[in-house]
Amino acid sequence: MMRIFVKRCAGIILAAIAALSVLTAVSAVTSAETSCRTAFTSASVTPAAPAIIDSAITGSAITDSAIADSVITDSAITGSAVTDSEMRPSELYARYAVLMDADTGRVLYSKSGDTEAPMASTTKIMTCILALEYGDLSGEASASSNAVSQPEVKLGMREGQRFFLKALLYSLLLESHNDTAVAIAEQIGGSTEGFADLMNSKAEELGCTSTYFITPNGLDAEDEKGVHHTTARDLARIMKYCITESPAKDQFLEITQTDAYSFSDCDGNRTYTCTNHNAFLKMMDGALTGKTGFTADAGYCYVGALQNDGRTFIVALLACGWPNNKGYKWSDARKLMTYAIENYSYREIDPAFGQDLAALTINVKNGYTGGFPLNAPVKTGLISDGDPVRILLKHDEKIENEVQLMDNICAPLQKGQQIGEITYSVNGSRIVSYPLYAEETVAERNFNVCLYYIRDLFFL
Repeated sequence: MMRIFVKRCAGIILAAIAALSVLTAVSAVTSAETSCRTAFTSASVTPAAPAIIDSAITGSAITDSAIADSVITDSAITGSAVTDSEMRPSELYARYAVLMDADTGRVLYSKSGDTEAPMASTTKIMTCILALEYGDLSGEASASSNAVSQPEVKLGMREGQRFFLKALLYSLLLESHNDTAVAIAEQIGGSTEGFADLMNSKAEELGCTSTYFITPNGLDAEDEKGVHHTTARDLARIMKYCITESPAKDQFLEITQTDAYSFSDCDGNRTYTCTNHNAFLKMMDGALTGKTGFTADAGYCYVGALQNDGRTFIVALLACGWPNNKGYKWSDARKLMTYAIENYSYREIDPAFGQDLAALTINVKNGYTGGFPLNAPVKTGLISDGDPVRILLKHDEKIENEVQLMDNICAPLQKGQQIGEITYSVNGSRIVSYPLYAEETVAERNFNVCLYYIRDLFFL
C-alpha cells in the first residue's frame, strides 16, 4: 500500500511539473496576440428581390468605449448618393427641395435641403397636428381682436364670434385662413406666443434643429431670436410626423383629403364653406395629403405626400417661384414624385445580408476548447439575430456593412455573450444594427487545464 501511495504522489508531482512546463514552454514557442480584433472581408452579394413587409428595427447598441473602431467595410457593395447628374438641381424651380422616404425619414434627394428659409402657410400643418393632439375638437374657440386683425387670406371672423375647434381645422388646412390659425393658437396655447412655444418644442422633439416658429399661420415674422423659418428637410420631417407617427395622423389625413366642408359658428348665425385648394390631390394617383403656402419673403411653398405600391414619399419645396409662377410648385412636386416612383424600390435587410456570418470567426485570448492547451488564441464563430427591415433604395444604390468587435476578447467566454455588432448603412447613413454573439463557450486556459491534460495523457 505504501508503494502505491508513493507512486501516486510521484505521479501528481510529475504532472504538475509537466503542466508548468507546458505553460512556459508553449509561451516561448507561440507568441500571444496582443489584440483579438480581427478583420474580415465579406463576399460580394447580390441581394434577392425585396419582400415588402413591415418590420421593427431591433438590435442592441454597443457603447463607444466597449467597441473598437471600424473593422470591416464591404467595398464590393458600397454605394453612392443621388448625384446632380441623376436629378439636376436646375431641373427644379424650387431653390430648396427634399424628397423623403416617409417610412424611415431617409432623404432620397436634396437640393439645398438644409438651407434655412421662410415656409409661409406650410406652417399650418404643425398648427393643425398640435390642435388635434392637445385640443378638444368639440370645444369652442373665440375670435379675439388679434385673430380678427389678421390679413388675407382669412375666414372673416368677427370679434367674440365662437366656433367649434373641429370646424376651424378645416378652415385652417383647406382654405389656409390666417385668422383661424390665430384663434386656434390662442385656444390651445393661451396666446400665440404660448402656442409658438409648443410648436418649437415639437420641432425640437422631432429633431428639426433648423426650424423656428413665431406665428401659427406662417406669416413672415421676426423676433429677438430670429425669423420664422425652416428647411426643406425639416418641413418634410414634420409632414412625416403628421402622417405616420402622430396619434392624430388619421384625423390629419381625413381633414387634408376632404374636398369641401361646410360649418356654422356656435350660435348658428353664419355659415361657411371651405374648399380644398391642394390641386396635387387630383394630379397624381396616390396623392395623399399636402399644404401650400405663399408670402412675399417665402415665395410659393409646398409640402405633400404620395403613396404608390406600398411606398410613401414626401416632397417639400421652399422658394418655388414668385408671382406669376404659381404653377411651379406643382411641376416640381410631380417631377420629384415621378422620379421617386420610377427609381426607388424596397429591399430587405436581415442580420446576414451581404455577409456570411458563418464564415466569420474571432480570436479569444487564453482560451481552451479541448486538445493540447496551446497559448495561441482560440477561434470561435459568430451568430446574430433580429427582425429584418426594409428600405427604399435607388436601383444603383448599394448597402454597406461594417462589423465592430470588442477589443481584447479573452476567455472565459460564454455562448450567446454579445461581443460586437454588424451595422448596415447606405451612403454613410446608418439603417440598422444587429448584435453579434459568441457561437460557443470558450473556457479559460489555466494551470488546472494544463494539469488535467498532462494527467489524462500520462497517468490515466
